[in-house]
This record gives sequence, C-alpha cells and structure tokens, in this order.
Amino acid sequence: MKLPAAKPEAPSLWIHAVSVGEVLSLRRLVFEIRAKHPSWPIYFSTLTNTGYRVARQTLSGVEEIFFVPLDFGWVVRRFFSALRPRLFVLAESEFWPHLLRQARRSCRSVILINGRMSRRSHGKYLRWRSLVRPVLDNIDYFLVQTERDRERLEGIGIPARKVEVAGNLKAEVRLPEVSAEERNGLRTDFGLSSDKKIIVAGSTHRGEEALILKAFGGAREVRPDLVMVIAPRHPERSSEVEKAGVELGLRVMRRTRAELDKPWDVLILDTIGELAKFYALADLAFVGGSLVPHGGQNLLEPAYYGKPLCFGKHMENFAALADDFVSSGAARVVLGLEELEEVFLMRDEKELEEMGRKAKDLLCSLQGATARTLQVIESRIAEGRD
Repeated sequence: MKLPAAKPEAPSLWIHAVSVGEVLSLRRLVFEIRAKHPSWPIYFSTLTNTGYRVARQTLSGVEEIFFVPLDFGWVVRRFFSALRPRLFVLAESEFWPHLLRQARRSCRSVILINGRMSRRSHGKYLRWRSLVRPVLDNIDYFLVQTERDRERLEGIGIPARKVEVAGNLKAEVRLPEVSAEERNGLRTDFGLSSDKKIIVAGSTHRGEEALILKAFGGAREVRPDLVMVIAPRHPERSSEVEKAGVELGLRVMRRTRAELDKPWDVLILDTIGELAKFYALADLAFVGGSLVPHGGQNLLEPAYYGKPLCFGKHMENFAALADDFVSSGAARVVLGLEELEEVFLMRDEKELEEMGRKAKDLLCSLQGATARTLQVIESRIAEGRD
C-alpha cells in the first residue's frame, strides 16, 4: 500500500478492527464521526481478508482502508510517521506490543473501544501479568462492554479510573428494513410457498454444519414444510457444506448456482452481504460458531428483525449478550443433536413469536454505546492523555 499523506490541519484518527464482526460493529460509529466532524480524516485498518473486503464495501467517507502493519517496530513507525493520527482507536481485544507502544509515542491518546475480556483471556492475562501489563499500559482509556469486562481488567491491574462500561457497539446494529412486499418477493424468487417454514443458520463453522443438517433432516421427516438457509462463515467452504447435505439425502442448492425452478430443501448462502435479508425472512434463526468452540457469532442481526434465536453453548465472544438473551426468554441454548432437532420442529409457534418480540425489545434496550464512545473520542482528541 502507498501510504497517504497526512492532513495536519485537521485532527485524524486511526481505527483498527480485526475482522468482519468488529468492522460491522463500527459502521455506525464511523458514520457518526463523519457526520459530526466531516473534516477529520479517518484511517481504518483490519487484519483479515474478509474484514478488509467488508470494510471496503460498507465504510464510506474513510480516508484509507488498509491491512494493519506487521508488528515490527520499524514497520509500525513508518505507518505512524505517514498518517500522523492524533488518536489511535483499538476495537475489542487486539493487543499488538509494537503497535500500541508506537501509538502511545505518536498519538495524543490511545483508547480501546467495545473492549471485552473472555474468561479464558482473563486467565491467561493473570498468568502472564508481568508481560501483559506493560502492553496494556500503553492504552490511556478503556471503554468496555460489560461490568464483567471492567472487573477483569481491574483484576489484572488496570486502574479503575481508566476503565468505563459503555455498552456493546454491536448492539447498535442498523440493518436494511425489509418490507412484507420484499419478503414475499424473496419467497417468490426462491420458489417458496407461503406455508413453508424457514430456518436460517447463520455464520456456521466447520464441525457444526453436519450436525445442523442432520438435525434439520430429522425435523423435516416430521415437518416436510421446513426449508433451511445455511450461511457458512467462510463462503469458500460452501462445497464442503453442500457435500454434507447431499450425503444426508437433502436437495441442496447454492445461491450462486440457483436454479429457481427446481425444488430444494437447503439453500447454501455462498455470498457475502445477503445474510441479513434472509434473517428477515426466517421463522427461526440459529447462530453459528456456537456448537463448536469458536466463541459464537453475532446474535443481534436476527434479533433486529424480531426473530427467535437458538445457539450452542460456545458463545464466549458474546457471553454477556447471550446470557441476557437466554435469561429474558429471547433465545434458547441447544446442547446436542436431539435438542437442535426439537427446536427445528417449531412445535409452539406462538412461543416462538413471543421469543422474537423479546429479542427485538432487548436489543432496543441495549442502545447507547455509540453515543458514549463518540463523546470519549471527541474529548480525547481535544484534551489528550491525562
């Protein structure tokens, strides 16, 4: 990448997000910064290919989008020298020693936003506290998602005055509204009659698709009106998922190869950016990355459309949110094939409708993180570190 020249006449920000989930959680924040401060250059880095691609597709008004530099001192210094950001903003929990050290030397302030610390990370950080603390000391202020995250940071020695609970930026989700007419159009496009019940399994991972498809096949023997849309977290694995479905005797169709005049049982969503509109179409949503130890995926997109949710026990990346959804009756945890099949049968549709309503209500109650994060960014740009 050819680094852009800095604009010294205006305060600039460098925001770093690791991958797709973090990028998507920052869309509204970037929009709000741009709307209130159109002269502020925003530089945005990410770590993964999919994160970079989604950032290019969804973040408008950003000065430059690039891959985060390798964590070598001379490489990192070159980026800070070229960009000269006044503020370095780190999303969630990506702590690179040289990057943070140089950020503290080069910027007026360094902040962590939407911070979280899983139980597993907390245990590792406690064990290696003498190595971790010098890295985290480069951060001037921590905006974290929950009280649990605050307690864990303070437990490894971060001063309480540097930590604030601001909520979860992922709860600030803003998705396209999908009208009843558009939903009916989608059904027509994919040959789905009005009596079909749609299960959407979103952002699934290797190791769980076979279980999901087997549970779906078992439920479908009882309820032949069921169909499934399954969206692998990594679309390049779609052939693998297709094979698993075919081996179970299911009629499988891929979105990019759709023959819409043919009946199907399973539609594989092998595209990027379409999952949300299929959530809007769903009667039930399963959140992937949760039957296997991947930490879970974003449960808020189906909640935005008022859909009942289910997921496995591995929701560590969204632990507080998952607990809130389960305790409020907006979601169910499934622990194996039999429970998954039972949920897919959707025996009590009124109960599912109530779950969906509770999911939407809970999501609305979690709003506010973007406004507080923006306030802190503005104050840090104006004042700098304490």
